[in-house]
Amino acid sequence: MDKNEVLKEFRDAEALLEGHFLLSSGLHSEKYLQCARVLMNPERAARICSALAEKIKLTIDKKIDIVVSPAMGGVIVGYEMGRQLGVDAIFTERVDGEFELRRGFEIPDGANVLMAEDIVTTGLSSKECIETIKNYGGNVVAASCLIDRSNGKVDVGVPLVSLMGLEIPAYAPDNLPAHLKGTEAIKPGSRDLKK
Repeated sequence: MDKNEVLKEFRDAEALLEGHFLLSSGLHSEKYLQCARVLMNPERAARICSALAEKIKLTIDKKIDIVVSPAMGGVIVGYEMGRQLGVDAIFTERVDGEFELRRGFEIPDGANVLMAEDIVTTGLSSKECIETIKNYGGNVVAASCLIDRSNGKVDVGVPLVSLMGLEIPAYAPDNLPAHLKGTEAIKPGSRDLKK
């Protein structure tokens, strides 16, 4: 699946939004990719995650035993990546601001883990999830995401395989471009702002 095909999936799902958005990182952007809209259609989710799974198989030479994703955004993509790769998929949840495994989920000690995320912007959630996986005894062999908003610039500490990279500018609140100043920012993501 090439970049134009991926963007078409987002446009067809009305998931490529334009305006003034407040990202979970605290940064502002004039574009937002709403992965939940892309993943709400099972056939579309299977198509794009199948393309990402194929890219992972070509890129990562280690066996993957389990997929772990951060809730909320990574749950559907993590499940679908597990299905595509033929392994179990579990997710972490925030408890008092920190990721934990709940619901009886466990990572077998030393298991090779793929951390699966929907969108990576600053890599903060990915790094937190990776650290949690390690704390639970997992060996993170790679991270994956549908869209890498940093276009390859973010380092999450392990190889990051994305279906597509995009360079979408994000701005600090005190460095907004003129056309965003004075407009209200919408916060469409699920995570509270990082303090």
